Amino acid sequence: MRMNTVNDATTDASSEDDRTEQSPWTLFYRKNGRALNAFLALVLVWVFFAVNNPALFLNPLFYNAFLFSVPATIFLTTSLVFVIVSGELDLAFPSVVGAAGGVFMYSVVLGVPVIPAFFLTMGFGALIGLGIGLIVVYGRISSLVATLGLNFFILGIVNLLAQGRTISAPEAMNSFGYTLFVGKWHLFDTTLRVPNHFIWSLVWVAFCYVLFKYHRFGNRVQLVGDNTDSAREMGINIERIRVSVFVVSGVAAAITGALLVQMANMVWFPTSGKAYLLIALAALFVGGTPTWGGVGTIFGAFFGAMTVTLIPSGAVGAGFAGYWTDFIFGLVIILTMIAHRFSGARVR
Repeated sequence: MRMNTVNDATTDASSEDDRTEQSPWTLFYRKNGRALNAFLALVLVWVFFAVNNPALFLNPLFYNAFLFSVPATIFLTTSLVFVIVSGELDLAFPSVVGAAGGVFMYSVVLGVPVIPAFFLTMGFGALIGLGIGLIVVYGRISSLVATLGLNFFILGIVNLLAQGRTISAPEAMNSFGYTLFVGKWHLFDTTLRVPNHFIWSLVWVAFCYVLFKYHRFGNRVQLVGDNTDSAREMGINIERIRVSVFVVSGVAAAITGALLVQMANMVWFPTSGKAYLLIALAALFVGGTPTWGGVGTIFGAFFGAMTVTLIPSGAVGAGFAGYWTDFIFGLVIILTMIAHRFSGARVR
């Protein structure tokens, strides 16, 4: 017994010495490996494309289109981090994007100014997210099955109400609200024009990071996804947290729907948002948020969104045929998932 005690003490001491001998960079990587892997994937993809067509990828004009299109994926992906980390899954957000865009446009057509209509749409997204969360959590239905069914259901209601028609309000493009949300401004007197909705997406990322990393709500989301039983014993209301993450997802989907309408010059299409299902999930996994819950990274999701948005236009710009896009998508997802597997534990 005494010999075992001595051996255990020696092992603990050696483990402590190993941790002490690790360099600050090693400790930093072990703590932020998933986000760094996602950033590295973005850099490598950009370098690969830039080597094939440096004239295009060093031209600021290329990034005008990139910065214009990437915010939608950023809003959706970073909000999904909360859902996945809590141990749930949301596949209904594409239909919420379309429905929220319709609410926004219908409000504008009725004479509501763009800014109040935007906040009204956010409230609608929160309400829809609340409904989805209540169905999943208190109905005790698998979130995969429930949100997949709700995605078709909400999308079906939108299509039935719209009857394939679009809604437009081109006169709203002259309003202050339109300029505030999707206007563009020149950067350093160059041809690069940064859209305002990209700036708003950065604000959203900062908000999500603080909420996830430093607020008790984010800490509880991680605890619930890590170990539900332990979280419940600590006095955390498991059901309330899981409902709340769907509210966050609903708000982000509503913001995306309103922005997509404005990005399309104040024209709403009933199917808007439908194409973002696989894109947002791919960005989430590239960003280092695994499916088993308890682990996730906001900055990783941001870099993942940047990467998956760059791949389609970047592949074509680099001279690759369109059918290479899926191959590059798959390769990037697989390699980053392998890197994530060796950069962190399965739980926090």
